Amino acid sequence: MPDGTLDPSISLSDLHDGFGTRAVHAGQQPDPATGAVMTPIYQTSTFAQTAPDEHNEYGYSRVANPTRTALEGNLAGLEDARHGIAFSSGVAGIDAIMRSLRPGDHVVATKDLYGGTYRLMTEVFEPLDIEVSFVEMDDPDAVATHFTADTELLWVETPTNPLLRIADVVALSERAHAHEVDVVVDNTFASPFLQRPLEMGADLVVHSATKYLGGHSDVILGAVCTNSDAWAERLRFQAKSTGATPGPMDSFLVLRGTKTLHLRMERHCDNARALATILDEHPAVGRVRYPGLLSHPSHELAAAQMHDFGGMISFELADDDTKAALDVLEATELFTLAESLGGVESLIEHPATMTHASIPAEEREEIGLSDSLIRLSVGVETLDDLAADLRQALDGLEDGEGTA
Repeated sequence: MPDGTLDPSISLSDLHDGFGTRAVHAGQQPDPATGAVMTPIYQTSTFAQTAPDEHNEYGYSRVANPTRTALEGNLAGLEDARHGIAFSSGVAGIDAIMRSLRPGDHVVATKDLYGGTYRLMTEVFEPLDIEVSFVEMDDPDAVATHFTADTELLWVETPTNPLLRIADVVALSERAHAHEVDVVVDNTFASPFLQRPLEMGADLVVHSATKYLGGHSDVILGAVCTNSDAWAERLRFQAKSTGATPGPMDSFLVLRGTKTLHLRMERHCDNARALATILDEHPAVGRVRYPGLLSHPSHELAAAQMHDFGGMISFELADDDTKAALDVLEATELFTLAESLGGVESLIEHPATMTHASIPAEEREEIGLSDSLIRLSVGVETLDDLAADLRQALDGLEDGEGTA
């Protein structure tokens, strides 16, 4: 099915509904030409046509490619969606949704937002007369007061990047739909293994598949999943018209990654829970932001809404010293100083100067994103080694080595 719509006969949903089974099988079947178990990489730009005036499943790979079709069906299966649409990056998927708006339209978006999404909304679409209001999502009733007659979208991140705030998708969707506003949820931090926003009322789910879905830091790709036929048609039109589609090799790499998503996420979560506790008890750490901690203000909501608490942690030092935070980043050995997240390797980064540098300093301060905030993407390495690496970096501060 070249449009990426989930085919139930391929998803095996009639027989097996387990997430791991869907991860391995959804959207795929043995290659009909050769019997190959793994989806082939159809490395072609064009396809032979049976006749000039006949419709063929595939004609040009920008519009549809069999490898991408398999991936789109797989992602739809994981999100329990009717449609999966793959893009050349997560930002390209976000861009496609925003391009569906018209001058004068209004968007209400999470205040604590990924810097790339913020930049796209404020520097690309606001000059085109698309108004965006950035608001706190803690109180769904308060969010609803920001809806106007022109509001078309409610844009939600949960957990947020990088402060790990949790938004109540069910309550927010109810408020939005009462005002005929569609709900977009960026599910990148959680992945469909931990939560499926469409089941909670969202209309669109966005992924940077570069992250947990791909899982190996070797591909750039994005995806949008939806149960709306109208949205799917709009997004496929945007993808083919702007050319923001992934190639077959990228599609294959993410499809390979999703087969082990459930296994990797279990290890990501186990490691992150343990490290969050270690950080929370370390005297050099002032505050740990992790939904799995009882001290997290939305712990109960996260426990109810998510299967587990994820592999992302952010924290600030006790003395809130920016120089000390940078010293910690330089002192780690297993945690690699790098942007991105969701790979098998552990990463450490400084949001204020890296992933969220596009957000003005005063706005970062207003949402609580301090200059000393450190973000961790916890990988699947041996826990004891990761714990030892963080301890030695933090202990260096107490010994006076990190602030020299």
